[in-house]
Amino acid sequence: MKKETPKPTYELEERLGAPSKIICGVDEVGRGPLAGPVVAAAVILNPALIPHDLNDSKKLSAKKRAFLNDQILAAAEHAYGEASLEEIDELNILHASMLAMQRAVANLPRKVDHILVDGNRLPDFDAPATAVVKGDQKSVSIAAASIIAKEKRDFLMKKLHEIHPEYGWNQNSGYGTRAHLEALNLVGPSPFHRRSFSPIRDLMTQERLVSN
Repeated sequence: MKKETPKPTYELEERLGAPSKIICGVDEVGRGPLAGPVVAAAVILNPALIPHDLNDSKKLSAKKRAFLNDQILAAAEHAYGEASLEEIDELNILHASMLAMQRAVANLPRKVDHILVDGNRLPDFDAPATAVVKGDQKSVSIAAASIIAKEKRDFLMKKLHEIHPEYGWNQNSGYGTRAHLEALNLVGPSPFHRRSFSPIRDLMTQERLVSN
């Protein structure tokens, strides 16, 4: 019999003093794609209104994720932060992700007492923070942030798909799927591709060699 994976809880938040202290969860989406921005979200949950079945966004079906996204937006304080293509190419994706998370927290409607961040690295916040490895599987606040960040970025990529449908961003969200890579080889990169990522950089180098 398959062992059920434990779901995230509110225990980390309570250990840090919630609900009397304001604890937010932060996560980002979009480090791996070849196109589009990186998007982060910050969420302050109301312990009396925590949506049921919160989990790491990657463990949810698209239908379940969309349903939980609506519940989180309706019941929790939240904010987004982005880092642009130019910032990704200039800073590198790690530092751009840190910047997006800083912006998400800064955009919250009030200051927080402590920040829980998914992963093993921390941005430079104006409040105490804790990095939690696999945090989206341990903290409901981080799980909530992972869900709304994923939904926000997917929405942005679908809007970009309307401009450049040839890459299939409505299906692959900018990740390097076979269809996406085939389109890149056929028509070349768009203005929304990350120039610093190797498949794009290699294509552009080839184009320069041909033109020279």
